[in-house]
Amino acid sequence: MLDAASKTFFHLIAQSKTLKKMASRYGMRRPTSFARRFIAGETVGEAIEAARAVSARGMHITLDLLGESVTNLEEAEAATRGYLTVIDAIVQSGIERNLSLKLTQLGLDVDKASAIDNLRKILERAGAAGFFVRIDMESSAYTDVTLEIFETLWRHGHREIGVVLQSALYRSEEQDLARVNALGARIRLVKGAYKEPKQVAHQKKADVDAAYARMMKTLITDGHHAAIATHDPEMIALARTWAADHGVSADRFEFQMLYGVRRDLQAMLVKAGYQVRVYIPFGREWFPYFMRRLGERPANVMFVVRGILGESG
Repeated sequence: MLDAASKTFFHLIAQSKTLKKMASRYGMRRPTSFARRFIAGETVGEAIEAARAVSARGMHITLDLLGESVTNLEEAEAATRGYLTVIDAIVQSGIERNLSLKLTQLGLDVDKASAIDNLRKILERAGAAGFFVRIDMESSAYTDVTLEIFETLWRHGHREIGVVLQSALYRSEEQDLARVNALGARIRLVKGAYKEPKQVAHQKKADVDAAYARMMKTLITDGHHAAIATHDPEMIALARTWAADHGVSADRFEFQMLYGVRRDLQAMLVKAGYQVRVYIPFGREWFPYFMRRLGERPANVMFVVRGILGESG
C-alpha cells in the first residue's frame, strides 16, 4: 500500500510546473547538485563523460536523452533531431553504441504515423553506425501501440532493437513475454514505475515481485540475451542461482541498473563475472524521470531534501 501511495504522490508532483522550475534551478547547477546523483547531466557531452566513467569500472552503458509526452509535432521533430545529434556525438566519442528512447518523446500522443517516421529516422542513422536501440515501455495506455510499432519495425528488418516489459502488468506475463520471445527479440524486464489501475496491474509489491521472478526465469532460459533490470538483491540472487542451475552462462544475459543507484551491487556483479549495463539518463527534461525514481525508492527523498537545502542556503 505504501509503495502504491508513493508512486501516486510522486507522479502527481512530477506534473507540477512550479516544482519543476524550482528543481531545475537547483538540481543540476553544480557538480555536487542533488539531481546529478541520478542524472548524468543536461548535455550529451556530460553524458558521454559519465559513460566513460561507468565503462572504466567494467560495465556497459545505454544513454537516454530524457523527454516524454510531447504535445506537438515541432517538439517531436526537435527530439528526433536531438537523438540524431546524440548518435553522431557517440560515434565521435568512441563510447559504446547503445541508446534507449520513448515513443511519446517522438510524438506518439500527437500523430502515430509521425512518431513511427521519427523512429525510423533514428533507427536508420543508428543502424548504419552499429547501434542497439531499446524502445522503453511507458504506462499501460501505450503497451499495445508500443508493441505494435516494435513488431512492425522488426518485420521490416530492424533487428538491432529491443523492447521493455513490466512485470506489474498482468498482460506482460500472460501474453507479451511469449509474443516478443517468439520474434527472437531482446527484452528488458522491469517491475514498472507507473501507477496503474487494478484492472490491468498487480497492486501489491509481493505480487509484482512474484510475477517478475517467474518472467525472469523464462527469460534467462528461453530468452535472447535477457536484460534483468533490478536493484533487488533477492531477485539478483535468484537470477544467478537459476542461471547456474540451468547451465546458462553469464554471457547469455545481463543485469541492468540505473545510473547512481546501488553502485555497490553493480561493482559486486562485475567482480563476480556478470555483465552489467548502466542506464544513463541526461537532458534538460529530467524532472519527470527524477520524480519516478523517488517514487520507486522513497528513501532517496531525504537525500534530495538535504541537497535542496544545501543548494539554496
